[in-house]
Amino acid sequence: MPVQPSRNQSSSAAGTPVRGQRADARHNHAQLLQAAREAYALNGTDVPSSTIARRAGVGAATLYRHFPTRGSLIAAAFSEQLTECVAALDEALRDDDPWRGLCSALAKVCRMQAEDRGFSAAFLGESPDDPDLHRERARAEAGLAQLVQRAKNTGRLRKDFDPSDVTLLLLANSGVVRQSPEASLAASRRLLAYFLQSCRATDGAPSLPPPAPLRLDDLYGLPHRTD
Repeated sequence: MPVQPSRNQSSSAAGTPVRGQRADARHNHAQLLQAAREAYALNGTDVPSSTIARRAGVGAATLYRHFPTRGSLIAAAFSEQLTECVAALDEALRDDDPWRGLCSALAKVCRMQAEDRGFSAAFLGESPDDPDLHRERARAEAGLAQLVQRAKNTGRLRKDFDPSDVTLLLLANSGVVRQSPEASLAASRRLLAYFLQSCRATDGAPSLPPPAPLRLDDLYGLPHRTD
């Protein structure tokens, strides 16, 4: 069964300007989100709130009016990427062909990662203490595990494939997004093609080493840079 849509989307955590806000308040809200996404993509999610405010061109008091806690800002900045990722997994689980569904989901997630540098920080960055964001990541892992098992049951995905191998793919794919958009997408597609070829079940294929002890929610630690 596909993972059921979350009733508490991360965007509820101050992610959308309140209806009736003044134009300048809406502008500040958007500027703060943009500044947060850019800063987190470069330095991880431990960037000080004061740095986010400076990048957005507003004062700290304005930031806290829109996002009372650091967790609410992180959740709002990353909610769209996580929601799209979970939606891609849900769509893949509805596909009658489990192998095609797996390939489609991986292609969409890798494309999102190559197109948006913030995706790496959202999916592989440090885990903020926000229950909605944790819930979305847990849903992503549950959907991925279902998708992998369905593909294995068809006999087309090698039996020793582990869901943590997708994390390895995302780590590798994150290394191509520092190039131009065109080069990033081309490199991402080629990397994914190699990955999927190696994942197909074939007679006589040598066994893989044991899977790495990796989970999506264990990888929230990108290299940090100082401003």
